[in-house]
Amino acid sequence: MDRTPMANSTETGSIQTMGPEAKIGVRVWSSVPFGDLIKIALVVCLLAMLYWQVLVDMARVWWNDEGASHGLLIPPVALYLAWLKRRSVLAESPSATSSGLWAIALGCLAFLLGRLGAEFFLTRISLVIILVGLVWTFWGVARLKKLAFPLLLLATMVPLPVLVWNALATPLQLFASDLATTIAQVLGVAVYRDGNVIHLAQISLGIAEACSGLHSLSALMIGSLLLGFLLCSSPVMRTLLFFLSIPLAIVLNVLRITGTAVLADYWQDIAFGFYHSFSGWLVFVAGFGGLWLTASALHRFERRG
Repeated sequence: MDRTPMANSTETGSIQTMGPEAKIGVRVWSSVPFGDLIKIALVVCLLAMLYWQVLVDMARVWWNDEGASHGLLIPPVALYLAWLKRRSVLAESPSATSSGLWAIALGCLAFLLGRLGAEFFLTRISLVIILVGLVWTFWGVARLKKLAFPLLLLATMVPLPVLVWNALATPLQLFASDLATTIAQVLGVAVYRDGNVIHLAQISLGIAEACSGLHSLSALMIGSLLLGFLLCSSPVMRTLLFFLSIPLAIVLNVLRITGTAVLADYWQDIAFGFYHSFSGWLVFVAGFGGLWLTASALHRFERRG
């Protein structure tokens, strides 16, 4: 006789513990016609078939290339940010439009040109363009604006083309080596520069591509996007934080090279051992901390304004 009330109380309790987030999810999926669910599943399957090899190759680059390793974190972070914005996204009424087909066509064209010309960047970035087109086409501009940042962040997972990477790395190498030489000379170290090679009294330091600072620059630029999204509400402040991350990354890399040159003049074992291995992490931590402090200051300025 006691089993029936207990079952009812359990059922009632389960209904009461269902939060507003779960209710939104149930209401959204229950309101979607079965035919539309089939269409969504079909689109997802077609994208998976089309981009499976592209995604596998890009994941291999993330895993093997230190400069692109941040790409492993971008997709889950972008999905999480989109999940955080689900209420504001679903609050906008969907308005299907054919204008988004232009973005889909552009993405398909980029994919085709990338496959024909063996240009990996085009084939990879075309996936993001097509996703933008799909959201635009089936959900409309209002929801696309709400998801603009997660889609922009998703674009940063695509490694830069080799030509662009080399064009940026070489000037950064020369600039970092020149400035580091000047600072080391001010500190009293006997040193001179020949191209991207720093000559000390007993040893020469070659500023390789890995020491150009481009790796830390790309990581801090992406970090500035995240911190700007989380801490700043004004697009102006987010843009300012993004551009401030560029000189911050360059200055920290110059200080890292300067420290290596100064240590190498006195303690070569430490300079090319512990310090060389640890300084890369130190630069990123210091840069991210500097970005966080800058974002917090900009946020306080926003509140005062």
